Amino acid sequence: MPHIDSSVKLDFKDVLLRPKRSTLKSRNEVDLTRSFSFRNSKQMYTGIPIIAANMDTIGTFEMARVLSKFSLFTAVHKHYSLKQWEEFASQNPDCIQNLAVSSGIESFDFYKLKQILEAIPEVKYICLDVVNGYSEHFVEFVKDVRKCFPSHTIMAGNVVTGEMVEELILSGADIIKVGLGQGSMCTTRTKTGVGYPQLSAVMECADAAHGLNGHIISDGGCSCPGDVAKAFGAGADFVMLGGMLAGHSESGGELIERNGKKYKLFYGMTSEVAMKKYGPAVTDYRASEGKTVEVPFKGGVQSTIQDILGGVRSTCTYVGAAKLKELSQRTTFIRVTQQANPIFSEES
Repeated sequence: MPHIDSSVKLDFKDVLLRPKRSTLKSRNEVDLTRSFSFRNSKQMYTGIPIIAANMDTIGTFEMARVLSKFSLFTAVHKHYSLKQWEEFASQNPDCIQNLAVSSGIESFDFYKLKQILEAIPEVKYICLDVVNGYSEHFVEFVKDVRKCFPSHTIMAGNVVTGEMVEELILSGADIIKVGLGQGSMCTTRTKTGVGYPQLSAVMECADAAHGLNGHIISDGGCSCPGDVAKAFGAGADFVMLGGMLAGHSESGGELIERNGKKYKLFYGMTSEVAMKKYGPAVTDYRASEGKTVEVPFKGGVQSTIQDILGGVRSTCTYVGAAKLKELSQRTTFIRVTQQANPIFSEES
């Protein structure tokens, strides 16, 4: 029989953070750096825990070079060849510490993953990415990767419920990617009717992961710096960004000029464009679950990064968190029906 969970589930748009008394004089006093020790790899991480998504229009080597300068992280997309990895590694030794190599779960993905990690041992992070992290095949694949790479830190997902977070951590993953259907390029919710509001997913999955000394990534759903802050406030250890980093010089995607204006092509990795480019194509049993859009060209990504980091620092000053680590401890969410005054918005 069908079951209805009638408990309230919330998205970023449904809440604001309540301000609290603070001793901070300026946002430049806020430390956004986090340090983690991972459960299964025993590896240590130190940096600002914001990650460029492993989409070929976002998780590029060019993006990694810039983000690394800010101590941010990049999940490099899985479509670079071994030769491209070797060329990149020979030019960017410092950058290597702040990126992960991504992989699907087919046998050829595993083979390529092993090739890259054997050729470039400095890479210590693996991002195992599937649309549906609930399959038993995925769980077994995580176990196989852990067995093959016992000292690498493994990111795995995507899932949105605590029990699956626990299973993946117990199977060898260190950091679980949380999010289903909320990405700006994702159409899973309209195509399949499956999903989970991101704020509630993060809160529930963080609780499950932290109970096992695991960690989570809030993957998707952020459209502004305030959403990034809400994800951290909800308990996310890392926040993964896609659409907010699209349209820049360092982003992948074709640069298009029309009527004197420049745009960059941005598409989901399950979109028809991506499936035609990399396979498998849309078939009689498989539908596209991603969008394709043209994003106005924004130039270099540095100013966008500074805007995001400035927003999160400002959030911390509003709630009295001197360190990013303290933000979730200082967070009280309030339910709202409107985020901002829309009178001068682009839609009005």
